[in-house]
Amino acid sequence: MIQEKKTEDDKKIAETLNNIKNRLLVFSGKGGVGKSTVATNLAFAFSEKQLKIGLLDVDIHGPNLAKMLGVEEKRLESAGNNRILPVAITKNLALVSMAFLLQDTATPVIWRGPLKMKVIQQFLGDVIWGNLDWLVIDSPPGTGDEPLSIAQLIPATGAIIVTTPQEVSLLDSRKAVNFAKKLNLKIHGIIENMSGMVCPHCGGQINLFKKGGGEKTAGELGVPFLGRIPIDPKIVELGDDGKPFIIHQPESDASKAFAEIVDKILHNSK
Repeated sequence: MIQEKKTEDDKKIAETLNNIKNRLLVFSGKGGVGKSTVATNLAFAFSEKQLKIGLLDVDIHGPNLAKMLGVEEKRLESAGNNRILPVAITKNLALVSMAFLLQDTATPVIWRGPLKMKVIQQFLGDVIWGNLDWLVIDSPPGTGDEPLSIAQLIPATGAIIVTTPQEVSLLDSRKAVNFAKKLNLKIHGIIENMSGMVCPHCGGQINLFKKGGGEKTAGELGVPFLGRIPIDPKIVELGDDGKPFIIHQPESDASKAFAEIVDKILHNSK
């Protein structure tokens, strides 16, 4: 009986994956590097190119994407036959997150590995994603259950590692790159987030967390460097208000950096 259920789950996941052209895991070696912000804005940058995008939040213990996209009050809807509809953000972008299953934002998820694996299976096998050009997966920091489950459940997944320029973050990003290599993930590259800031008063460059460490690390490890995203206070402000940064600040240096990174990913994926 257990084997039959497992086979049925595997079949549903395989059917879902057949409709998804590209899978992209966004993760980091440590927390606090802006990984969810990067995942959200990359997904929007993809969708702005008229591509069909799914955004999957597998940060089971800290699902933030619903808040950042202004859909905290939404819930996943049943489509019958034990299937689930994702939450539509735009005509080209849909989201699935653990946040849609919680009673309120203060409810903690106290689960061990097997339960987390099960909900990720459901997000893949039970959700009607439709035909997607890209599934962008926001994973929690580190190399634990969630990124490992994704690597096991979804073959041919590509990976992006998000880091900040300071050495303590770069040490962990090296671990993340080696983690991806051991799991045979295609490494699209490293993104250096919080890389410099333009002073709003004098216009000068301020390197709050140094600069260039991500590119140096990518060179040392032999993986692509995708680009730098500068600090912009509007990223925090708009994220807290549930408004996608690149939509509301399209001419900013950070938005242009996101667009250039997506162009590199698409070019290298041909």
